[in-house]
Amino acid sequence: MTRLVAALVATAATAALTTGAAVGAETLDTVKERGELACGVTTGLSGFSIPDESGNWSGLDVDFCRAVAAAVLGDAEAVRFVPLTAKERFTALQSGEIDVLSRVTTWTLTRDTSLGLNFVGVTFYDGQGFMVRKDLGVDSALELDGASVCVGAGTTTELNLADYFRLKGMDYNPVVFAAISETAQGFESGRCDVLTSDQSQLYSLRTKLEDPGSAEVLPEVISKEPLGPVVRQGDDAWFNVVKWTLFAQLNAEELGVTSENVEDMKDSDNPSIKRLIGTDGDMGEKLGLSADWAANIIAQVGNYGEMFERNVGMDTPLEIARGLNALWTNGGIQYAPPVR
Repeated sequence: MTRLVAALVATAATAALTTGAAVGAETLDTVKERGELACGVTTGLSGFSIPDESGNWSGLDVDFCRAVAAAVLGDAEAVRFVPLTAKERFTALQSGEIDVLSRVTTWTLTRDTSLGLNFVGVTFYDGQGFMVRKDLGVDSALELDGASVCVGAGTTTELNLADYFRLKGMDYNPVVFAAISETAQGFESGRCDVLTSDQSQLYSLRTKLEDPGSAEVLPEVISKEPLGPVVRQGDDAWFNVVKWTLFAQLNAEELGVTSENVEDMKDSDNPSIKRLIGTDGDMGEKLGLSADWAANIIAQVGNYGEMFERNVGMDTPLEIARGLNALWTNGGIQYAPPVR
């Protein structure tokens, strides 16, 4: 009897896993049938994902979702953006409310292993820092003992903050907010002395202050924050599509293929370019996409460098240098496997 029960339990478990995998593997087909990609973004962060007065979204994370839509649907505008707080983001993805999360989210071991999620890559290498009011007279984070610190709830930022102050033997008073915009408002209204977040977010939030010149970002970087898009585990086909969307953009920049010259590149004799834009090989078929999937990404959204510079680069209000986000051939660490 015991062996029989054990066998039945094992069979049921296997069936459940198989059923779950089948359900989880439907994202690519679902998006194609729906004709629209559901993308989770922030509630508003300049340079990464923010709506204008007409509800039109822009930013690095926004453009990445448009790149996925271009790859899958051939239309970068076929995206529905779902604004989410840090606390809401993972539940929205787990429940199927969104197809991909592209929301300044840090890749960590815990998130990668225990939440049923997969990070597809890194769209922005970042690090946590501190912003203070200049009249505080502080030049270093080591002078923040006893400070009140505005921080976002349910983020790695909150954990890193505790680790840093404990390691340095300093005390602080956390002032916790659910949304990034609320954190900035708390800082500007004087509810805290310091605002901590990823440095890219600090530069973005500073541009929204009534007097941006009244605040400064301190030099210390206290963490590694590899930010990237996230999908659900158990759906390798969708994971591959979203992952190779980013890899296609990185390879395009390395190969010199841009939104302006991609049409001309169809006559290229370079085998790597031909495979990338679909004039040779069956790369699209391997992903369950059309042959011109990557060409659509590049033509409609651009390569990685174009996407970066347009949203957060030196000619934008954020004025963020490429730094670690430069290609490996230019002194950075952005690197993609080859399309072959």
